[in-house]
Amino acid sequence: MEYITSMKNKFVKMHGLGNDFAIFDGRSAALSIPSETIIKMGDRRTGIGFDQLVIIDPPRSPGTDAYLRIYNNDGTEVGACGNATRCIGKLLIDETKAQKVTLETKAAKLEAVMAGDDVAVDMGDVNLEWQKIPLKHEEDTLSVPVEEGLLDRAVAVNVGNPHAVFFLQKNVDDFPLEKMGPRVEEDPIFPEKTNVEIANVISRTRIRMRVWERGTGITRACGTGACAVAVAGVRKGLTDRKVTVVLDGGNLDIEWRESDNHVVMTGAVAEVYRGEVEL
Repeated sequence: MEYITSMKNKFVKMHGLGNDFAIFDGRSAALSIPSETIIKMGDRRTGIGFDQLVIIDPPRSPGTDAYLRIYNNDGTEVGACGNATRCIGKLLIDETKAQKVTLETKAAKLEAVMAGDDVAVDMGDVNLEWQKIPLKHEEDTLSVPVEEGLLDRAVAVNVGNPHAVFFLQKNVDDFPLEKMGPRVEEDPIFPEKTNVEIANVISRTRIRMRVWERGTGITRACGTGACAVAVAGVRKGLTDRKVTVVLDGGNLDIEWRESDNHVVMTGAVAEVYRGEVEL
């Protein structure tokens, strides 16, 4: 997979359930993209358009296949993105013909494998302590005092990035997430801001979810968000450890393993097109 040229930078546009990415390969030549350029490219009318931009770097740690730098479309860097990891896992598995690849991010080392036509990623340990979310001060992460309209008391989970999960009794499709999402994202109790999920439990093995992503806004899917919702459902006694999370863009199968505390996420990915752009 060779994307770098002398004059232009090649990229692959991919998505996981509509959560979309512009993926650049910086393994053969160092690649740095300023935040203002990421913002311009992320515009869906005048640029490539994406939720996140990802740069594939050479591995930094023994036993890994690549290092991923992940940026929201507002130019901010984030520690993890589950759907992007699944997309790049598919790219590198196809490239290397390996059975699995290990990808390192700012937050963790993640293992990706093919599961039929889908891609599964072991997202590793979840963090539930208030210091690791992080929260501004000590609170019970099962009941964080955040109140915005119908949203009351969040379940806080960190899956490589912070999440605030709210379980609603009503249909989440009608909820004004575009108004409430940014308010919760910037609540002072979250010093690094937070992703925001609203969820409705359909059964012990099925959850409907929508997401406001930190630094991006409403997206059709969020892998780490789906993991956070699944973990929150178990912690509140609402769901089993294996669930299907129904997002705007499709379904993700999530398992929070009791044996090692790891969360495994499985779902579809797709390549949209390949292109090149001057940076």
